[in-house]
Amino acid sequence: MARKRSKNSKSRRFDFRNLPILIGKCILWFFLSTILWVLAYRFINPPFTSLMILRNIERKSDGKTFKTEKDWVKLSEMSDQIKRAAIAGEDQKFIHHWGFDMKAIGRAYSANKEDSTKIKGGSTISQQTAKNVFLWPGRSWIRKGFEAYFTILIEMLWSKQRILEVYLNVIEMGDGIYGAEAASQSYYGKSCRKLNRSEAALIVACFPNPLRWTPSHPTLYIRHRQYLIMRNIRNLGPLKFIKD
Repeated sequence: MARKRSKNSKSRRFDFRNLPILIGKCILWFFLSTILWVLAYRFINPPFTSLMILRNIERKSDGKTFKTEKDWVKLSEMSDQIKRAAIAGEDQKFIHHWGFDMKAIGRAYSANKEDSTKIKGGSTISQQTAKNVFLWPGRSWIRKGFEAYFTILIEMLWSKQRILEVYLNVIEMGDGIYGAEAASQSYYGKSCRKLNRSEAALIVACFPNPLRWTPSHPTLYIRHRQYLIMRNIRNLGPLKFIKD
């Protein structure tokens, strides 16, 4: 009986010679599943994001009710002003880059190295979309690595129009408020289809920290950001792709 048990235990031992094959299968599964995931969202609107789930967990722990206000609007139906404001305020090279603005990343790295108490971001709209849709919030290098990977995927598999459309429909714009339509309805009582330049610029001015800043009660700093965004909108010139 003892010999039989020893034989069975040996048979149940993991054969490390198969480890490279197992690792290879895991890597292949990861690439195939993520590529199919990104490709699916080229045609299917993301129903929710990890941030939406996380925020609702935080609300519940604070004794609040669940809140997720969002209403998908096609890019072609949105006011041109909110599209221009997003590009002018967050990523002026959006049309031309391949997902990353290396100069902006370099400037952010230098600024954060000089003063680590005030984190300055250099993420493009593509990077923010990858993070918002496919990942979790945070600043770890692991998360940043996945962010770069998904950014490359959406740049390869989506059009610039689709990236901007998804970005403007899922980005956090207030407490339980996601997307341009929900923000426009909440702050101005009208659809994002009718936003003017000033309103759009004020919404985008709050993007860096929508839980701290709100268009309803803009600070002097937010008013200054609004002014800069409106000035940058004028300097953008024609953006024919946003009408497609």
